[in-house]
Amino acid sequence: AARLMALLPKPRRRVVKGLLNYPADSAGRLMTPGFVAVRPDWTLEAALAYLRDHFSQGETVNVVFVTETDGHLLGAIKLKDLLFGSPRRRVDNLLKEAVVRIQARADQEEAARLIRHYDLEVLPVVDEREVLVGIITVDDALDVVEEETTEDFLRMGSVGTIAPGLKDAAMSLLYRKRVGWLVILVFVNLFSGAAIAVFETTIEAVVALVFFLPLVIATGGNAGSQSSTLMVRALATGDVQPRDWLGLWGKELLVSIALGVTLGLAVWGAGIWLGGPDVGLAVAIAMVLVVIFGSMIGMLLPVILTRLKLDPATASAPLITSVADVGGILVYFSVATAILQLG
Repeated sequence: AARLMALLPKPRRRVVKGLLNYPADSAGRLMTPGFVAVRPDWTLEAALAYLRDHFSQGETVNVVFVTETDGHLLGAIKLKDLLFGSPRRRVDNLLKEAVVRIQARADQEEAARLIRHYDLEVLPVVDEREVLVGIITVDDALDVVEEETTEDFLRMGSVGTIAPGLKDAAMSLLYRKRVGWLVILVFVNLFSGAAIAVFETTIEAVVALVFFLPLVIATGGNAGSQSSTLMVRALATGDVQPRDWLGLWGKELLVSIALGVTLGLAVWGAGIWLGGPDVGLAVAIAMVLVVIFGSMIGMLLPVILTRLKLDPATASAPLITSVADVGGILVYFSVATAILQLG
């Protein structure tokens, strides 16, 4: 960065230095300091004359910002209002409502969310004194959305951010980005083997239970992945907040019960056919409980990570699946053991 800065002309170097003073991934880093602003006491005629003389200073003039002489942001007006208004009318007469703005040190994801939510062409960026310091255009926001969405998808696959991209990434980089989570998940899955070993006597007594093990466990993991994906995306878009967890938990519980009962009935007949009434009942009840367990884990883990100030995308599908596998095995064989002993 220092070498590249040295190649810039002094005025540009000063501008870039100012942008680099803001935190990484902040609105200040994303903004352009090039904008055109007019004063509230100017006439529309004077404002248009100023725009004609200084339009090259701004990245866009579709929206014109109004500031005090000290740079304090007052509002914004559309260019068409300047063009079709009475030339003698004052600029401040066109100000109707407070303009949406963002602090320079706020996260750039918040800037993209504001632009999307309010259908803005341009978002003004202000400092702590409400002085206009730059603007973020909609094309800048689209770049942020693409970058953040890609990052979330990679994390949900237990893969870190890959720069400069998959096509140009070295094999050693791809190895390092993937091996960490895979090693962690190997140790998590060791608990699955330990759980199976605990119920060795039950398995020896009714070998048919092994036939349904992958079916029941995979379904629980799939249900958890569905819940996790819905929750991570909702948190990322701001559709839900961590404080909404209780209502969402109740809704997800009812949905998972309905899903579990449906899937339990679907495998009940197969269980009777292959292992008898006791096995059929055990498989059906275990299916209901495992789907509920997986769904609850998938819904709650992203909320917990958000509460801990961690990226909810870390609650990736492989992690959810591994946790659901361990819990599902314990539930499945516990239910089977209890029902077969009663039988």
